[in-house]
Amino acid sequence: MTDPAPFRAFTGIAPVGYFPVMGPPEHSGWMDEQLSWHTDCYVGDWSFVPQIRFKGPDALKLFRDLSVNDFVNFPVGKAKHVIQCNDDGKVISEGILLRHAEDDFEYQVGTPQWSLYNARKGGYDVEVSFPLTHKFQVSGPKALAVIEKLTETGLRDVKFMNTRQGVINDIDVTFLRQGMAGEIGFEIQGPIENHGKVLEAILEAGKDFGIRRLGTRTFMINHLEACYPTGAMHFFNALSDESKADYHKFMDENLPPEWVESPFNGPLRHNFSTSFDGSWDGDDLKELYRSPIEMGWGRNIAFDHDFPGREALEKEAAHPRRQVVTLEFNSEDVKRIHASLYADGPVYQQFDLPEVQLVCNWVDWILKDGKKIGHATHPGYSRWFRKTLALSFIDTEYAEPGTEVTVLWGKPGTPQTEIRATVATAPYKKDSRRRDLSQEPALAV
Repeated sequence: MTDPAPFRAFTGIAPVGYFPVMGPPEHSGWMDEQLSWHTDCYVGDWSFVPQIRFKGPDALKLFRDLSVNDFVNFPVGKAKHVIQCNDDGKVISEGILLRHAEDDFEYQVGTPQWSLYNARKGGYDVEVSFPLTHKFQVSGPKALAVIEKLTETGLRDVKFMNTRQGVINDIDVTFLRQGMAGEIGFEIQGPIENHGKVLEAILEAGKDFGIRRLGTRTFMINHLEACYPTGAMHFFNALSDESKADYHKFMDENLPPEWVESPFNGPLRHNFSTSFDGSWDGDDLKELYRSPIEMGWGRNIAFDHDFPGREALEKEAAHPRRQVVTLEFNSEDVKRIHASLYADGPVYQQFDLPEVQLVCNWVDWILKDGKKIGHATHPGYSRWFRKTLALSFIDTEYAEPGTEVTVLWGKPGTPQTEIRATVATAPYKKDSRRRDLSQEPALAV
């Protein structure tokens, strides 16, 4: 068993704040910034996301051996959401893998340490490097118009999760089509030394299209609306328990200096544990590990090759226990929580609006008639939908949209109450990422 107490915010390790290089809390105000991906577009700076690059004859083999994914159709210039699990089928690492050449792969991921450990311990014939790049997300209904004004490169034929090389003000960049807000989006990547010039060019191109800069105060709300579970927030990366003792020892002795010294990567630690909050009071943190099936990523799994966790995931695919949903918190109950600050009686736990400003695994029990049926994670307020929402992992028999449940609110040992909640779909908002760009109308300034 793993004692959860040391992971609780304010009772164990200090809470982990957002890294300074993620930017200021707000630019035009969090409410205005939240509307941007629904009405216009935003630019978000994700340059802090770590990455690791593998070149050599065994580079593809490394990812085949570690990952649940199929790599049969993975040409140069394409990107893939890659998932790596432990032997129990729980996610250790997940991120974006770009193929730059036949034997050249770049993994942009919160836990690059796991790939490094396996490459070194497994004796793979690869050259490892730790590049730093700017990563600017431009997303929203007007994102394509901004990109077309920004560069003369034609991008309407770029399909989802494909890349295109281009130039911005004589600076070479890579355009990766994605869309973390569930809208049309491109990520603009290139050497970190061009960070300031590229950002300036994006803002200049976007000023006539209502572009906003995304501040950290509302940084993760688009992940919540569009259902992008994120490690150290919505789930624990499966690296924290005693089964990974050899890995912990290796990383203690081999943490690359590039990660230690880089201001953009932040304090990359070897096990990625963070502070913990919420009403969950279980006795084993492994209960908070998640499988790709639970998180809605089952379509990524290819049972045509051996990989860690294959047997466990085959069993789970046949009989899934839980699935991801969005919980809508009852607004009257949320008002009651806030009002407790100004009324007689118990004062209930609060969370910052629009979301907790910590890299924090916030987990609350979901209840049905007093029975514990799942976990609600990292709640946040959506200005567009005017709801408090939470990506949640719930027993499949209760996952039907419209099901009424309650959320146990308040840390153990503090005043607790139940919040009524309704099961809704995940993603909560319409997914428009994969629209055919050739059919999009030109947007006049």
